[in-house]
Amino acid sequence: MFLYHYYDSTIGPFRNLSDLDYKAAQHVLDIIRDNKPNSFCAKRQKTYIQDRLHFEQILKEEFLKKGGVVRRKAPHYMVVEACPWLSSWYENPQFIKIPIEAFDVNTISFTYGDSHPTFSDRVNDGKEYRKKLYLYDEILKIIDKYGLPQEWNCEGQFGPERYVEAHIWSDETIKKFL
Repeated sequence: MFLYHYYDSTIGPFRNLSDLDYKAAQHVLDIIRDNKPNSFCAKRQKTYIQDRLHFEQILKEEFLKKGGVVRRKAPHYMVVEACPWLSSWYENPQFIKIPIEAFDVNTISFTYGDSHPTFSDRVNDGKEYRKKLYLYDEILKIIDKYGLPQEWNCEGQFGPERYVEAHIWSDETIKKFL
């Protein structure tokens, strides 16, 4: 298994809004809206930073309940296997591909689909992976059962899940790619 991180090559990889305080993160998002208006990030809802912090708190709490190891206040984001749709988020797309073996899997949590719709009260379709966070061995079973969303839902026509999101709760492996 490989984990992929998509980013804009003019900004660089693993530039995490959650590493900033709220005001600074909002400022960065405003700059993106002004300077890269055609990017996916520029079209995010006005409450994106607030929503992101809320969902990250849920991820952290759920991961700790499962015995996960947290070494960062917020995770870095990656996806399981390639998801070409994510390249469309950026004006100058690039990605980094890292084998899962390069990580301590005890520092990685997963959601089947993006964490925002996974934990959102607006998505209530009764799918078993809603409102759930998974450890490595657990996500393997869910992927085995449902496949990778980017294979069966590449256009997003069957729901919000377009990839399996990986939350990296440590800088140990990430810093090798900065």
